[in-house]
Amino acid sequence: MKKVTLQIDEKKIDAEEGQTVFQAAKKAGIIIPNLCYHDNLEPFGACRLCMVEIEKHNRKRLVASCCYPVEEGLVVVTRNEKIDKIRRVLSELLLAISPSGTHAVLAKEYGVTESRFELEQNPDSPCNLCGLCVRYCKEIKKSNAVAFNGRGVNKKVALVPGVSDQCLSCRQCFTVCDAGKIVYLVDNLL
Repeated sequence: MKKVTLQIDEKKIDAEEGQTVFQAAKKAGIIIPNLCYHDNLEPFGACRLCMVEIEKHNRKRLVASCCYPVEEGLVVVTRNEKIDKIRRVLSELLLAISPSGTHAVLAKEYGVTESRFELEQNPDSPCNLCGLCVRYCKEIKKSNAVAFNGRGVNKKVALVPGVSDQCLSCRQCFTVCDAGKIVYLVDNLL
């Protein structure tokens, strides 16, 4: 594979063409927060916690690092005031949806202890809508027994009737669910 040289946080990084900025940073030991990324799944870009600022041809913009491919000469900043503000707001939104999970730890790192947003919470089955269980079922298991239902604030992870019966014996997506929603759904199939 062709090698690409880019700069991440003022550090020269050699990456392979086809890698994402997130993958190149991870390989170089640079931590970019994320919620919906998994090494064995296709990039999704749903959580936007991995947002970074890129500079290309003297123009700057924000991108989801898990989806953006590395390019020769690309300049990447993983943390600045603008990015921190975005991550704080995202952390607040996630805390309003689900008060536990990896994002709660991340929220503390960005100084967020509570959310100003009031969304419906279900403490028995929190979900941060990362989509890992949905994507795991589709991409790895090739089953499509877990899916998103609804849109916007009504979006939820749901089991597909008629197909989800296999979830009782499979349960493999449990390992990727940070918040515990999929465990709750499958356990309540009985």
